[in-house]
Amino acid sequence: MTIREALENREREYLSEYAQLSAESKGRSTDEPQCDIRPVFQRDRDRIIHCKAFRRLKDKTQVFLIPEGDHYRTRLTHTLEVSQNARTIAKALRLNEDLTEAIALGHDLGHTPFGHAGERALNRVCPLGFKHNEQSVRTVELLERDGRGLNLTFEVKDGILNHQTSCTPSTLEGKVVRLSDKIAYIHHDMDDAVRGGILKESDVPGEIRDVLGDKPGDRLDVLIHDIITQSEGKNDICQSERVAGAMKAIRQFMFESVYTNPIAKSEEGKAEALVETLYHYYIDHPKELPDEFAGILEKGDPLERVVCDYVGAMTDRYAINLYNDLFVPKSWEL
Repeated sequence: MTIREALENREREYLSEYAQLSAESKGRSTDEPQCDIRPVFQRDRDRIIHCKAFRRLKDKTQVFLIPEGDHYRTRLTHTLEVSQNARTIAKALRLNEDLTEAIALGHDLGHTPFGHAGERALNRVCPLGFKHNEQSVRTVELLERDGRGLNLTFEVKDGILNHQTSCTPSTLEGKVVRLSDKIAYIHHDMDDAVRGGILKESDVPGEIRDVLGDKPGDRLDVLIHDIITQSEGKNDICQSERVAGAMKAIRQFMFESVYTNPIAKSEEGKAEALVETLYHYYIDHPKELPDEFAGILEKGDPLERVVCDYVGAMTDRYAINLYNDLFVPKSWEL
């Protein structure tokens, strides 16, 4: 018996009857030999951590564009916080932690530079549309490893695709990540807003504090505990009506106070214009696309989609430097 098989047997003995077992995965798009050490979801998790798109997350905006400070969240730190919240819940409910972590670590791989501002810009100018969850799947299926993709399992790709509120993942592990994503950004975006002077803790409405607590750590604790206690022994991931209502209210409060705040979002118009300009430039100059994207174009993918692949994959810093190279005049020298 291999180490992988022993781990799969341990899952059968220990995990909840509602957990997704590694040995019962629906598999990969392309069959490949099993690892003798790692079950399939652990293998997927490792592939995601080692891919280029994961590394780029460290230089992509979460909420605050290019903040002057070392402690504001980036898309990478957001991803890690989602993963930690999700693993805590999955462990308590005896769900598959490897699957949960793989979904969490991969859920934002297709996010644009400049956060949702970049996503809005590409969705507006591209006739095919652009959604970061769909782009995350495209990233792991096609864009990574020079067009070969990561060949992840069905369950991981399903969780990545369906991590947004309006979607329904096919596994409980995916449902855990979907809620953990919301919990993470509500928690850390408020923390960053307080750090940036956009909010004070006392600004949080009293009816929300009465349910979730007065401090960021208290709110995180209540939200996670509520999911665990409400979901234990059920074939679903649930929240109590009271906590779910408070979470909806604090999310609305964040949209009104931070996500549309003219101080916090004062530079987003420039960011959207920059992304749109780069998109139009490469639509007009497809021969200037890097080789890896030109190769995808040659295989028959629409130019609009391939340009989104390139611009959407950029980090904030890379996009700004490229824009400067293409459009900002330089000093003339002999």
